[in-house]
Amino acid sequence: MIRFVFALEDLARTRFAISPGWELMRSLAAFRDPATAGLHVPWLRSLSGRLAGIALEPAIALIPPRGYAPDFLTPPPAGPLGDVDDDLAALRRTPANQIRHDMELFRSEHPRSRAAEPWLANPRREVARLAHTLEAYWEQAVAPAWPRIRALLEADIAHRARRLAEQGPAALFADLHPGVAWTGERLDVTSVHEATIQLDGRGLLLMPSVFAWANPATIDLAPWQPTLIYPARGIATLWDEGAAAPDGLARLLGAKRAALLAALDAPRSTTELAPRLSLSPATTSHHLLALRDAGLVTGRREGRAVLYARTPTGDALLAGP
Repeated sequence: MIRFVFALEDLARTRFAISPGWELMRSLAAFRDPATAGLHVPWLRSLSGRLAGIALEPAIALIPPRGYAPDFLTPPPAGPLGDVDDDLAALRRTPANQIRHDMELFRSEHPRSRAAEPWLANPRREVARLAHTLEAYWEQAVAPAWPRIRALLEADIAHRARRLAEQGPAALFADLHPGVAWTGERLDVTSVHEATIQLDGRGLLLMPSVFAWANPATIDLAPWQPTLIYPARGIATLWDEGAAAPDGLARLLGAKRAALLAALDAPRSTTELAPRLSLSPATTSHHLLALRDAGLVTGRREGRAVLYARTPTGDALLAGP
């Protein structure tokens, strides 16, 4: 059991964040044991033939099924919306003494694993190799799905933040996960090890995750920000294709625009929508702009992508009479 003990100011300093680096590393668990990753089978199938030449085995060896994984691999993000380039840069900057500290702990927790040996011998070489591997893996495996993943994580944060603001911490933590319990002055998290963490005014960082689908995880050792990672709401719907557009709507808007409107059951980018609907990016963008001009969708820039979402008018039109 991990116990995060709150002082009065810790609730005010508790914040939410999205970590691409965390999702990147934890997605490797789906490759290690696809039998436990039933929720992500559609994503795994989409990767067929796309990861040739990327040696993932050394990285996967650092994410065991249970127990400690080195914290320096997934440092908590500094801001609310993480950037994978920032996360990989932070990984590359990890001091050698921190790498050795975490790897010694990893070796003691998993004595049968040989994964720690090269890291203890040459931490700078190994961290550079890992960052290079993860960069290639991100581009091929995670980046194409990231707008969809990020939209789900953002929706979870909006829901949780609203509950915290309107009803307080008891409502926030009530349905976070069965293994998480709020007592009024501390947060108890089911874990394979025991620790009591005095937050001492630092607050708690809360990170929803799509690849931590079974159990919550914690980062509770110095020098990292105390962090709770929990399964995001709606993971089971993450890879759903959404409902088909009604025939009447297709006759009104045209089949392609109606299909685009139906596909926007969550915020999505042109890059994500185009292959889903077998359209070119240019055609997809053209139809999205027409839907936006009609007041049926909105678009907002998130980093390098524009995420489109249905407006209430678009929702009502899709729902029909």
